[in-house]
Amino acid sequence: MNRNTRLQLSENSVKVLERRYLVKDDEGRVVESPEELFRRVADALAEPDRLYGANDATVQKSSTAFYDMIAALEFMPNSPTLMNAGRPLGQLSACFVLPVGDSMEEIFETIKHAALIHKSGGGTGFAFSRLRPRNSVVASTSGVASGPVSFMKVFNSATEAVKQGGTRRGANMGILKVDHPDIMEFISCKDDLTQVTNFNISVAITDAFMKAVEHGTTYDLINPRTNAPYEVEGQVLRLDARTVFESIVDHAWKTGEPGIVYIDRMNEGNPTSPSERIEATNPCGEQPLPPYDSCNLGSINLGKFVMDPLPDTYSVREPEKGIDWNRLAKAIRTCVHFLDNVIDANRYPIPEIEAQSKRNRRIGLGVMGWADMLAMLRVPYNSEAALKLGEELMRFINEEGHLESSELAKTRGKFPAWEGSIYARDGVAMRNTTVTTVAPTGTISIIAGCSSGIEPFFAVSFVRNVMEGTKLVDVNPIFERIAKERGFYSPELMERIAQENSLRGFAEIPQDVKDIFVTSADVTTDMHIRMQAVFQKHCDSAVSKTINMPEESTRDDVKQAYWMAFKLGCKGVTMYRDGSRPAQVLSTGKTKDPFVPSPAAPMAGTATAAERLPSQPTPEERPDVLTGITEKVKTGYGNLYVTVNVKDKRPFEVFAQIGKSGYSTMADSEAICRMVSLALRSHIPVRMVIEQLAGIGGATAVYDKGTLITSIPDAIAKVLAKHFGNGEKMKSHHPDAGMLRCPDCDEPMAPEEGCLVCFGCGFSKC
Repeated sequence: MNRNTRLQLSENSVKVLERRYLVKDDEGRVVESPEELFRRVADALAEPDRLYGANDATVQKSSTAFYDMIAALEFMPNSPTLMNAGRPLGQLSACFVLPVGDSMEEIFETIKHAALIHKSGGGTGFAFSRLRPRNSVVASTSGVASGPVSFMKVFNSATEAVKQGGTRRGANMGILKVDHPDIMEFISCKDDLTQVTNFNISVAITDAFMKAVEHGTTYDLINPRTNAPYEVEGQVLRLDARTVFESIVDHAWKTGEPGIVYIDRMNEGNPTSPSERIEATNPCGEQPLPPYDSCNLGSINLGKFVMDPLPDTYSVREPEKGIDWNRLAKAIRTCVHFLDNVIDANRYPIPEIEAQSKRNRRIGLGVMGWADMLAMLRVPYNSEAALKLGEELMRFINEEGHLESSELAKTRGKFPAWEGSIYARDGVAMRNTTVTTVAPTGTISIIAGCSSGIEPFFAVSFVRNVMEGTKLVDVNPIFERIAKERGFYSPELMERIAQENSLRGFAEIPQDVKDIFVTSADVTTDMHIRMQAVFQKHCDSAVSKTINMPEESTRDDVKQAYWMAFKLGCKGVTMYRDGSRPAQVLSTGKTKDPFVPSPAAPMAGTATAAERLPSQPTPEERPDVLTGITEKVKTGYGNLYVTVNVKDKRPFEVFAQIGKSGYSTMADSEAICRMVSLALRSHIPVRMVIEQLAGIGGATAVYDKGTLITSIPDAIAKVLAKHFGNGEKMKSHHPDAGMLRCPDCDEPMAPEEGCLVCFGCGFSKC
């Protein structure tokens, strides 16, 4: 009998569980079923009840409640809890913040601690703002400091060397205050996409800085050693606020980084302020934390709390009537109980984190399946009704979560840091410093079979690799059900939809359905920000969301978005302009058939009518002597030397030499060049060769002389286009052109919730 029959798991959910979460034996064979995984987690997280007087029956009752909730896909804890609960490692937290002191001893002690965290499956955030600026005098050695950015690269190298428990590679957030003297170097430190690849970076922006930008004034840079204005040769250094802001905007427009965090707002919302100061966040920015603190996250699947069928009294004017609020309230309270138990069940990577985590007892209950809920309620994502419902829903979750935390405080005690918190000033007993966080749900939402976080649908239908050489059109189940009920479903239509990123152009789909199933491409920048803002209003910590922008967006659009987010109360912003870096969205186009050139008008100067492909092309013999050009191109694998030899004023053959990159890379380069040369000698127009190679994505990318080079094939295409493309803009026949590829399954990755996520296997860069 299939061990998965009792659970309503999709094929892709099972695949992700088998790949990343289920226990395997020494030979890598899966020896645990999804049901056994969920029971393992539920049993392990019920055990802490005994610390507060529970007997066997009470513990079993908690275990059953936890299991039923997870098995019904109503709730999922963060990945480390799923992976490690009830197993020897036992590290259950998703994210941590570590302090970075200004001595060599402190810096490398933190690197050691970060390595232990990454090994255990967690992500880390760092504020480098305490480090003295580059070229400052170091009194102990009479030398000069190398500055925050140089040490961030050391942290990055250490992260690269550590594999997270065989399941996840370490992810980091690097933050620098806007008034640090090295801020301009920090803003541009990821222009070279081969550098600090294991970091997301954000600028910590103060309210004073935003006021200076608004008024067009300068502001003082601050010496982190003295917390006084930074002086060089007796002169206080100041920067023009608008110049710095424009630089942040420009780099975010180009590459999606840096993000920004409104650090004063994060501290204002910190319940233990001012006794504890927030200086950094976790890798996706939704969890502000003081040094050594951690957070235990989990998300409610909102789509599971829509009444099915909708009640007779339901109206899209009153979508709240379609939500089972009583059942949702019960689930919220069970989730808070579960997450509080995580704090006691956890095996922390270092003693400092254990002490701080138990002192504050932070938890972060969030949501996923928001787009699913809206679609089931027939409410468009990009509507005022959705914004109103989102605010009402998050208020309800926050209030119910706080009520449960307060109840737990009566039987288990208040969190130890309560006396210095806002709750003590208000006379409210609380078990947890924070209760709610809207965190990324990339992998756990795949397991739950729902949309990610509070994001709109990525696509209604898209292509997924299910095995080598086999593609599957994956259709949103809610859309598929409606399509069948309304009579417009067909496999052919689903395949056509998979080629697009929106339903706008499909006349056969009723308009009311197109209004409901909007995708990221349909949602305006303003609506993305407004949605983040309404959820932030009633969230203790912060909200992880990607503000998607179309490729044609201008720098001014980015600037206005930052101001809008600031004025609406967001705690941070992660922008992604389509095409701004080699991390395009997951393919919504069908995989192309094997290349079959067709007659086409030649590109001027490159192919004549006689050069069009004959029915059976025959490679032309190579003369003994040819002349050509050699050009050096910077790639993510090192410098590539591309030689193009010419015959009769057209490219005839291509050679490429890549240095110090290993035999596999050299072999791949040689293979590409042989095939390109064969095509050129067979009179395939160079235009077609360029279009096939241009934009092919790779694991690393880099800017060379202002041009993005995404891979070795892309570099070869750029050289051919420069010298033989007659100035025409390159196109690509590849549906995933320019995408960052998943290192585990080679699917394209998508920017979502402040991170890069593979919807194929669940891999996350965070």
